[in-house]
Amino acid sequence: MSDVAERISEDRIRARQSREDTNLFSRLPAVYSASRTQGQRCLQHGGGLSIVEWRTLWDLTEAGPMTIRDLATVQRADHSLLSRALPEMRKKGYVVMHRDSRDGRQTIVELTEKGQAAYQTAAPVMRRRREALREVFSEDEILTFVGFLDRLEAFLHTPIEDLLHKDRAE
Repeated sequence: MSDVAERISEDRIRARQSREDTNLFSRLPAVYSASRTQGQRCLQHGGGLSIVEWRTLWDLTEAGPMTIRDLATVQRADHSLLSRALPEMRKKGYVVMHRDSRDGRQTIVELTEKGQAAYQTAAPVMRRRREALREVFSEDEILTFVGFLDRLEAFLHTPIEDLLHKDRAE
């Protein structure tokens, strides 16, 4: 065992860490996790909603009734995540759901008074979080960052075949 301990190189570890600091693929999960953790902690101060509940109440407050598909699109979330969360939100009395009369395959989600009250409780805390972000980043920096995210997201949707065979096309 002591042979292994002797082979540990602090310099190689620091060099590796330095390379990983600029590796977007390894940084994004940590940033996502930190964002969710901070959001959940904020929501504990704002009435105890989950992130999905908060996002859904916020979207319904601002946009009005919409289908589960619309919610998933707005939230950039997986449809199944919302389909699992919405029945619990209905049980809590935050939303009502009914079939779309124009397309019976779709379910329309609508905010209730209780859901609006839960939103109103959480909204000041989450607004303060967004304000705090604007104390760290200017509006222009946020817009630039979002532009980078858009480009990264487009890249991540590039077909694997295009990535793996790009050098063959050149």
